[in-house]
Amino acid sequence: MVTGVDGEKAQALQLETLLALGLDQRTAENALVNSKVTANLAAVIAEAGISGCDKSVGNLLYAVATKYPNNALVHRPALINYIVSTKIKSPAQLDAALSFLTNVGPEPLDIGKFEEACGVGVVVSIEEIHSTVAEVLKANMEAIMEQRYHINVGSLCGQVRKKHPWGDAKATKDEIEKRLAEMLGPKTEADNVKPVKKKKEKPAKVEEKKVAVATAAPPSEEELNPYTIFPQPAENNKVHTEIFFSDGNIWRAHNTKEILEKHLVATGGKVMTRFPPEPNGYLHIGHAKAMFIDFGLAKERNGHCYLRFDDTNPEAEKKEYIDHIQEIVQWMGWEPYKVTYTSDYFQALYEHAVELIRKGLAYVDHQTGEQIKEYREKKMDSPWRNRPIEESLQLFEDMRRGMIAEGTATLRMKQDMQNDNKNMSDLIAYRIKFTPHPHAGDKWCIYPSYDYAHCMVDSFENITHSLCTLEFDIRRPSYYWLLVALGLYQPHVWEYSRLNISNTVMSKRKLNRLVTEKWVDGWDDPRLLTLAGLRRRGVSATAINSFIRGIGITRSDNSLIRVDRLEYHIREELNKTASRTMVVLHPLKVVITNLEDGKVIDLDGKKWPDAPADDASSYYKVPFSRTVYIEKTDFRLKDSKDYYGLAPGKSALLRYAFPIKCTEVVYGDNPDKIVEIRAEYDPSKTSKPKGVLHWVAEPAPGVEPLKVEIRLFEKLFLSENPAELEDWLGDLNPNSKEIVKGAYAVPSLATAVLGDKFQFERLGYFAVDTDSTPEKLVFNRTVTLRDSYGKAGPK
Repeated sequence: MVTGVDGEKAQALQLETLLALGLDQRTAENALVNSKVTANLAAVIAEAGISGCDKSVGNLLYAVATKYPNNALVHRPALINYIVSTKIKSPAQLDAALSFLTNVGPEPLDIGKFEEACGVGVVVSIEEIHSTVAEVLKANMEAIMEQRYHINVGSLCGQVRKKHPWGDAKATKDEIEKRLAEMLGPKTEADNVKPVKKKKEKPAKVEEKKVAVATAAPPSEEELNPYTIFPQPAENNKVHTEIFFSDGNIWRAHNTKEILEKHLVATGGKVMTRFPPEPNGYLHIGHAKAMFIDFGLAKERNGHCYLRFDDTNPEAEKKEYIDHIQEIVQWMGWEPYKVTYTSDYFQALYEHAVELIRKGLAYVDHQTGEQIKEYREKKMDSPWRNRPIEESLQLFEDMRRGMIAEGTATLRMKQDMQNDNKNMSDLIAYRIKFTPHPHAGDKWCIYPSYDYAHCMVDSFENITHSLCTLEFDIRRPSYYWLLVALGLYQPHVWEYSRLNISNTVMSKRKLNRLVTEKWVDGWDDPRLLTLAGLRRRGVSATAINSFIRGIGITRSDNSLIRVDRLEYHIREELNKTASRTMVVLHPLKVVITNLEDGKVIDLDGKKWPDAPADDASSYYKVPFSRTVYIEKTDFRLKDSKDYYGLAPGKSALLRYAFPIKCTEVVYGDNPDKIVEIRAEYDPSKTSKPKGVLHWVAEPAPGVEPLKVEIRLFEKLFLSENPAELEDWLGDLNPNSKEIVKGAYAVPSLATAVLGDKFQFERLGYFAVDTDSTPEKLVFNRTVTLRDSYGKAGPK
């Protein structure tokens, strides 16, 4: 060991050597902390035969030192020569080279194919880049004009890169930014405003918000097929993840040729995915994104997707949830290849745990939960970490037989307690729970943890792509640690961003609390963004999947999608599928004085705006009689130029009927209460009032119109992001649900049944609720209309 002044000099020289490669100070210092990385860098520098170089070359050499696949070390000097001679000079070329070498392994290198694969000798002129930039900007012109400087420059660069993968990335970005500045001119105040997360805000009417929708720019290949980002199963022999240990050791997780070939024989080379919900609650719209990715990838590649219940926690799981999940997956349009349970593999998981102990990679621990937490924070080993293997084997057997009390022992994986990644801090593999399992019965009193079971069941089922949300990114090393330790097949892991939507909560824990504490009316409350709640509200699986596809499969986290964007997709579909009809929420009686008593005129209402005149099925009958009802908000005593409703002496057109003119106002006992207005109708329709009102009439003299119950829903929370609030329950919108019991509907609605959806003209889109009966029809408002109904309301 070198000590004192000599040691400091040696360390300084090492740092100087790395800085001479053009590495920045922080990267160089971090590299020196890890002895394995330092050793790799020393070997790469020696093979390069240089003492200093340009920063771009140095960064590529650093990447080789940290990313180079172990199975192709024989070819590393050749790759380094390509970098030093600048035949390979960009990160994109290096990535292509590493991919090529990973597949080649130790086999002889075909120079021609290698150079072709990583673009050696390909020259993309600055003129070509400028020309392609111009084409891309022209294709995206509508989006650029709408979004201005908020346009995603990275996406534009990506479109250019698809045509010129070996082009100068910086030159591309500079040219795009230059052209944008020429097109858009100086930035305005609005261009400089960045979206700011607000802790609390009053809910704004949807109609007053501009909905973010896709522009008319030509869709990219990824938009047309979002699954192009995923590799093929036969490519899964690359080093996908490096596991760094605190002692400088590095495991490079990848499948050997033998393991991969065995996997491909078992699957026939097909894509195999899994949708693995825990049956501890109802699924929400975030799970719709997971289904779209898991089932969608398998379907697009002609593969298979398992529905696998992650049932390792018997205390939280119910058959109700299992039944719901199976039913809602079918409703969302997905067909599982097989329905499996993690509990199906309990015996195999147990046997592998015994194998892990025998290898000295697991031990029985007696620390409490608090002690485990404390020791992890202090990076200290458990006092029982190095107990004899035979002792752990016996204690684990005692745990299995129910001879050790619950909470007094766990089986922990012997990983790396000094690791900076807490998910390598000897995670728990098994715990004792004297609780019968809803699927496995009472056979077991020890249950595997998610961290132990998930990766192995993925391997057992030959999953090709293990897809999960970004919070599991830091668990990737522990996922592969276990598979490498046991010599099992390793799926390709890929994480995507969670779906976060404004004015709601997506945490199952929070949703469960809303339900169990009765803040909402069950898991299928239409105000929740559970899939059951959305379905009850009248939203279709097609609209949900369209919304998910529009968002895309991204890794950009921390983005909050406005609920308006979901409503846009719902509205787009219902506008095409929901037939029109008329309902009056808050009826105001209107007596048509110049229509004789007892007379009823049957008029035709259009189910569709463009209903053909010769198609009787596109129309419904609307009775017009002496007594009709309009919305209370469609009448006021004081008229104004910007008001198109009814007022004393003013006319308005009844939709599909006649113009009427208010001639008298009848008050009740309270002079402020209007009980009736009287009007005359224009049977010749010669008058042309601007205002058009929806209405419902008595179907026969003295017969009350069809009475229905209407449920109106607003955002459940006042703030855009209630999950950020400490008192998130205090942010609940007290006006999120309004029940209107005395609404009137046209007679044709009497036959409406569950599943029927309508546009109530000027009010929004509505669906029959599950509480509905033939005697009492109940409708939920699915979403409002694009235009504000409030224009005709009181001022």
